Amino acid sequence: MLLLLSATARADDIKAGDLVISQAWSRATPGGAKVGGGYLTIENKGSAPDRLVAVSGDIAGKIEIHEMAVTNGVMTMRPLEQGLAIEPGKTVTLAPGGYHLMMMELKNPLKQGDKLPLTLEFEKAGKVAVTLDVQAVGAKGPGGEGGSMMNMKKMPDHPGMKM
Repeated sequence: MLLLLSATARADDIKAGDLVISQAWSRATPGGAKVGGGYLTIENKGSAPDRLVAVSGDIAGKIEIHEMAVTNGVMTMRPLEQGLAIEPGKTVTLAPGGYHLMMMELKNPLKQGDKLPLTLEFEKAGKVAVTLDVQAVGAKGPGGEGGSMMNMKKMPDHPGMKM
């Protein structure tokens, strides 16, 4: 019985082919910020891999799929030029500190309570409309719980970091 309940998609989940997209959210940005992050979870319930290859939306001039990592105390961020693989039977979570959607050249600040429509493009599942729910500036997750926000102004510049 528990397995049946856990396998049932919630009302806010989006199904696209074998993919289930859930928990789409973002953080509010301070006034004047030109970048923001987008986060979500993608589960592949199928038997073949798929790949998130592009993201678009009117909120920003450019949206890229990024990976962030900290190695030996140095943060690096880079676009995933080949997209993000979603292997069969696996779940990939885009969250602060890891994979994320990097929204650059924001046209307006992101405000808590806003709904941001985006289009995700997958190799197999095609184009999928999602809406990011904007949480508080320091939110750690889609429920809006608070947390510390990384101060991007105090970070050292990194070659290849496109911001």
